[in-house]
Amino acid sequence: MTGRGNTVAYRIALVDDDRNILTSVSMVLEAEGFNVTTYRDGAEALRGLTAEPPDLAVLDIKMPRMDGIELLQRLREKSAIPVIFLTSKDDEVDELLGLRMGADDYIKKPFSQRLLIERVRSIFRRVEAQKTAGAPGSSASAVARGELMLDPAQHLCLWKSLPVNLTVTEFLIIQALAQRPGHVKSRDQLIDAAYGEHIYVDDRTIDSHIKRLRKKFREVDKDFSHIETLYGVGYKYNETNAAA
Repeated sequence: MTGRGNTVAYRIALVDDDRNILTSVSMVLEAEGFNVTTYRDGAEALRGLTAEPPDLAVLDIKMPRMDGIELLQRLREKSAIPVIFLTSKDDEVDELLGLRMGADDYIKKPFSQRLLIERVRSIFRRVEAQKTAGAPGSSASAVARGELMLDPAQHLCLWKSLPVNLTVTEFLIIQALAQRPGHVKSRDQLIDAAYGEHIYVDDRTIDSHIKRLRKKFREVDKDFSHIETLYGVGYKYNETNAAA
């Protein structure tokens, strides 16, 4: 895991129009061993993140010139880099919209800096887990389920040989479902698979990721309905078509 005490640090882009947050949070992240680049608005960040893509972006939602939602939308046209949203306490609609557009996680303001570091490290653990899962000799290499192929080593998802561009969180969720077709996974199990144990996220977060997954697969195949909802129970992956 890259961070304090390691020779190579992950690069994090921090985007917020609050100068105090930029200063304090970047100092904390740098003290943990991360390289941090800061931006004060979405338009400036889009130029910087396009020129030099970081390993993770932390985006405020409400910003001048270009808000975090639009910035995420523009980023997702070309990149699947992990994204954490910073949201105000009452921005429930923006939280769900952000997740459905492809954010990996969100944190409500005001937040503790330790919580942010915990969530940042959680995402990088997922990235490292993907690399390990796809390494030679690993027991969790490429997964093939009918028309679905998942290769963790390359962060590659194919449906009917066509690429489906997934975030780290989305990839881990579909991987957890596809490893045991027909087996129901509860929301808590999917949270553990995607975020790791001891990380609390709301059940709605998983629901939003599932909606995003279905949308992405249907952009490749309009008849895709292999992720099945069992209301009050969870989700399962069917190798044969099932009503979503």
